[in-house]
Amino acid sequence: MGERIGLTDEEWALIGPLLPAEHGRSCRPAQDNRRHFEGMMWLARTGAQWRHLPDDDGKWNSVFRRYRRWLEVGVFDAMLESLAEMVE
Repeated sequence: MGERIGLTDEEWALIGPLLPAEHGRSCRPAQDNRRHFEGMMWLARTGAQWRHLPDDDGKWNSVFRRYRRWLEVGVFDAMLESLAEMVE
């Protein structure tokens, strides 16, 4: 699919603190928010199916479950509001 484009460290410094901390189970620690968020953004850019998510971004089902959890609690809406306030 071509060259991967991820977030710069400066972009992540703005976005990372706006995402909730993830807690894994005792036998499986939570994976990195940045890795999962970049996977979500890759899917949004490409329009690909979840199952086609590159392995670099984690297991597609884990990324999907985190996406659904964040969507249900309003993480993306709150992130957009916060980023919009930063621009003003």
